[in-house]
Amino acid sequence: MGLNKADDAAVYQLDEKRAIISTTDFFPPIVDDPYDFGAIAAANAMSDVYAMGGQVLFAINLVAFPDSLSRDILREVLRGGAEKVAEAGGVIAGGHSVNDKEPKYGLAVTGIVDPQQIKKKGGGRPGDVLLLTKPLGVGVLTTALKQGRITAESISDAVESMKRLNKQAAEAALAANASGMTDITGFGLLGHAQEMANQAGVDFHIDANQLPWLPNALACGELGAFPGGMGRNLDFFGPHVTFGPDVAQLVQDMLWTPETSGGLLVAVHADQVDSYRALCETAVVIGHVSEGSGHIFIA
Repeated sequence: MGLNKADDAAVYQLDEKRAIISTTDFFPPIVDDPYDFGAIAAANAMSDVYAMGGQVLFAINLVAFPDSLSRDILREVLRGGAEKVAEAGGVIAGGHSVNDKEPKYGLAVTGIVDPQQIKKKGGGRPGDVLLLTKPLGVGVLTTALKQGRITAESISDAVESMKRLNKQAAEAALAANASGMTDITGFGLLGHAQEMANQAGVDFHIDANQLPWLPNALACGELGAFPGGMGRNLDFFGPHVTFGPDVAQLVQDMLWTPETSGGLLVAVHADQVDSYRALCETAVVIGHVSEGSGHIFIA
């Protein structure tokens, strides 16, 4: 997997049974607690390895940090990242730092996968069922926190969701022989769904009433706490999405909103849905796949 048909990570085959996965991600703080920020950033960076069906081997720290902040803060960020990588079964193997006015943290991650088990974005087939493994709404919750409209306690469920690895969801996808999957991050649910549908040459049908939302997420959307990425996602992916007349405007806006360290969107054969959910209890059925040409229908 390279740049000719962009997927969640690059994959380089070593031999018949082993391929290396390489990916990276980093961003500024989205929560106040340094440890939580480090853990979230690490989980987010490793998510692309899981979206390809792989396992994490090791990671390299990527750090930007100002001289004006205490090194104790940086230590907590790095501790959060290191413990999350250890939870994934990997190790931190070094890194690089630069002086910057705005703190940033993330990882360059190396993973491994059996070439025969790589899960690509474009594998969905007509008749498949779509499952989502984490609730939505991180984007409006963290934006509302930055704007001072809610307290840190109000987003505790979102923090725990962002810190949760997609490891179990990926292992369930391998066991259920999932057709394709991707992780939900900056393009929001609809942007990433459209990428999957477009690469597979199919249409996705999503039931808005089945979508899971984090506590307080819809309330923050009603306050208008949308990050700037929402408008960019709408402009880019909007022509490929059709909403039914009963889908509220608030829900439409929420579905364009970027997520951070979101769950996996997984396409599985209908007879594998129960086995997938048995291994990944957080998974929710949100729609299905039909013949088509890369369009998303929300009803």
